[in-house]
Amino acid sequence: MDLKENYTSIKNQLPPGVQLVAVSKMHPAEAVQEVYNLGQKVFGENKVQELMEKHPLLPQDIQWHLIGHLQTNKVKYIAPFIDTIQSVDSEKLLAEISKEAGKHGRTIKVLLQVKIAAEESKFGFEISEAKALFQKYLDGGFPDTEVTGLMGMATFTDDKEQVKGEFLILKGLFDELNRLKTLETLSMGMSDDFPTAIECGANSVRVGSAIFGRRDYSK
Repeated sequence: MDLKENYTSIKNQLPPGVQLVAVSKMHPAEAVQEVYNLGQKVFGENKVQELMEKHPLLPQDIQWHLIGHLQTNKVKYIAPFIDTIQSVDSEKLLAEISKEAGKHGRTIKVLLQVKIAAEESKFGFEISEAKALFQKYLDGGFPDTEVTGLMGMATFTDDKEQVKGEFLILKGLFDELNRLKTLETLSMGMSDDFPTAIECGANSVRVGSAIFGRRDYSK
């Protein structure tokens, strides 16, 4: 596996203005460093513990994104350095992020995770819940966070029309909320479906295995 070849291939598929979040979960810090050396500065991790292990070993200008489900009691560990938390899926979590950010004199960027997939295992707000929480944010709630956009995961299926339909639901909500406050980021699409996500309006994609190779979940 050639990381440089994989990374260059993905970068060449992204239109101008689409952010690549290189998802490095379950891959060693050495692999992250190699991709960083190719010019990548934004990396995504799923688990707080793994992120805490890698963070001190790697360049401090990396913009870390937490993209996995986050428990409120673990926010304090990443609050000093996290750039963006993409997986905000409850009001309680958003409140905790705001509290911990305030302790460090920071404003943490967050994305509201919206459940667009048909799978029960996926986390996220229902559309009505996301709208209500966004309004609370606009009314001055959660002062040490900045809601910069939305994140969603499509159903894991070969049915491209279903995936496309789910992405378009999130794009519609993004456009609606964007009329209330300018939003920067619509994070949709992973290694298997990011071209479809971009077609549907994503301007940030989360790509892991297509860069770093398949993960060994037996470890």
